[in-house]
Amino acid sequence: MNRRREITKYIIADFLCSSITWTAFWIFRKLFIETEKFGVPVPLTFDAKFFLVALLLIPSFWIVLYLLSGLYSNVYRKSRIAEIRQLFVTGIIGVVILFFTLLLKNVIINYKTYYLSVSVLFGMQFILTSIAHIILTTITNRKIHNRKIGFNTILIGSNKKAVQLFDDMENQKASSGNKFIGFVHVDTANGFSPELKSKLKHLGEFENIHDIIVKEQAEEVIIAIESSEHKYIQSIINKLSDTRTIIKIIPDMYDILTGSVKFSSIIDAPLIVVSKDVLEPKQIILKRAFDIVSSLFFLVIFSPVYLVIAIIIKCTSKGPIFYSQERIGLHGKPFTIFKFRSMTHGAEKNGPALSSKQDSRITKVGKFLRKSRLDELPQFLNVLIGSMSVVGPRPERQFFIDQIIQKAPHYTHLQKIKPGITSWGQVKYGYAENVDQMVRRMEYDILYLENISFLLDIRILIYTVLIVFQGRGK
Repeated sequence: MNRRREITKYIIADFLCSSITWTAFWIFRKLFIETEKFGVPVPLTFDAKFFLVALLLIPSFWIVLYLLSGLYSNVYRKSRIAEIRQLFVTGIIGVVILFFTLLLKNVIINYKTYYLSVSVLFGMQFILTSIAHIILTTITNRKIHNRKIGFNTILIGSNKKAVQLFDDMENQKASSGNKFIGFVHVDTANGFSPELKSKLKHLGEFENIHDIIVKEQAEEVIIAIESSEHKYIQSIINKLSDTRTIIKIIPDMYDILTGSVKFSSIIDAPLIVVSKDVLEPKQIILKRAFDIVSSLFFLVIFSPVYLVIAIIIKCTSKGPIFYSQERIGLHGKPFTIFKFRSMTHGAEKNGPALSSKQDSRITKVGKFLRKSRLDELPQFLNVLIGSMSVVGPRPERQFFIDQIIQKAPHYTHLQKIKPGITSWGQVKYGYAENVDQMVRRMEYDILYLENISFLLDIRILIYTVLIVFQGRGK
């Protein structure tokens, strides 16, 4: 499968549809609205500078908007009904933006001209792009059903239910897209079915699932364990939650699952998808838009503050102004975090170590920066490039994550969302001095995860601002 090529098809189709829409809308304006306004036929010309520039910029605008709305994600797993609904909503947003930036200054007959112009522009854009997307998605779905496209899938389970599920899915007339590459067993005491081993490759034990997923380039995991193995279900979900795979499970285990699940319509083999998405697509767009606006605001407006802090750090202690470190982000993906240096240079030359209240490694300026949270300001660059969010669980190093998971395996659920500059745990608890305190702080972040909303983000930001101005950070 070539995802880039598939995404390119959608982008080209959208560019062409948007170009046709704008050209048709231009003709409509000339032949109907402007002709009626001036009382004489208006020449239909396409050499106007405005038209040519708009013919390039407007399709680009639509592509960026579709990209932000998530229309180009999961191109091989699209629902045509959901896609049309998404095109409809995004179309309304796009036309409203174009109305206030371009159409508001156009020639009009009366106020009804605005309604007509907006309706025509939206109608053409929505209808053309919907037709293009339906055609492309239908072609892709047929390739999946005909087994020309498949997703590498690992079966978790090794006995009767796993055999039955494998046989059911392999015998489907129309494939659901799962290309089984092997199975792993959960409970060694149960062994594994010779029948299943004769049909599928045995990949090993579930304890090694992370390495197996990477090695086999698996995209999906289907859980089909026996009733005697149900006690392992929560640990299985926890262990898989920080991977990029799609998790599916057979229906009879639905009642023992905790967390967010949704039914997936899979032909002849109904399964439940264990959702990793904490936010709905529209919430993701809103949160990302807020992140971009906020980070640009802080990076530009507070640039003098950055400069002053940088000069003070450079003049008061040896070493670089900024401190960078690898942290673990969304879905367990490593990224580099940026901070103002608040410790002496080479503070961790003996290995990873958490700071404490009386930590001699923290400089005098660093104490103020940490208490006021100003050391976190450079992380708005992380937010702008997309590795972090303004609000989200604080990112940790893998060294400490491994220790946290031993005490609280459900920590991996925090990796369902981007880490943040500030968090509910940071507000309520502050910096942690040891792993036990990190676990206690995590409890607040889990609470945030279960109640996540844009309004809660705003509330956390308000608390954070108060902490900064009052200098009462821990």
